[in-house]
Amino acid sequence: MQHCPLCEHTTTHLYHTDKRRAYLQCSACALVFVERQALLAPEDEKAIYDLHQNHPEDDGYQRFLSRVINPLLDRLPVPAKGLDFGCGPGPVLASMLSHAGHDVACYDPFYAPQTDVLDDTYDFITCTEAIEHFYWPKMQWQQWLSMLKPGGYLGIMTKLVKDPDAFSRWHYKNDLTHVSFFSRYTFQFLAHQAGLELTFIGNDVILMRKPES
Repeated sequence: MQHCPLCEHTTTHLYHTDKRRAYLQCSACALVFVERQALLAPEDEKAIYDLHQNHPEDDGYQRFLSRVINPLLDRLPVPAKGLDFGCGPGPVLASMLSHAGHDVACYDPFYAPQTDVLDDTYDFITCTEAIEHFYWPKMQWQQWLSMLKPGGYLGIMTKLVKDPDAFSRWHYKNDLTHVSFFSRYTFQFLAHQAGLELTFIGNDVILMRKPES
């Protein structure tokens, strides 16, 4: 079996198989992840992302993003400095937060690949519907922890794994760019390891706060 790409635990087991891929689960952090040989090449991955239609003027998409934006706005001082990690081709979330008075940088390996923003520190970092695309989420997780200031917030939006039966019928896994699937337990594991305060909001929003000291 393959090592966990999040916590690097060496014990993993088969969680589910379908016609296209096999999915493994880590015995330590419970991350469900796609077998490494099924990962897409970067050009094939980007071709799928290019089909996404998330426009700044789309009221429905703005309402969707507000599920993570509003809890952050309730907690952040104004102005705060943030990073939208995995912003995609249209940085709608960054625009919405900027209109609320915050200074927001963007990073995306395909659409905003300026890595200098990863050398800075931030009062908040957002990642909406992107963490499930990470091939090696340990790398991004460690980046976030190093970039987040004491007292800062991580705001993540992703659909959560429930159990093997629900997973077998889950449309979310059918997107071939979705390769890392988190559960509540996985985020609890990460928060405990890093000493972060954890809050779940609804079914798919996760807030983590880095303590002041």
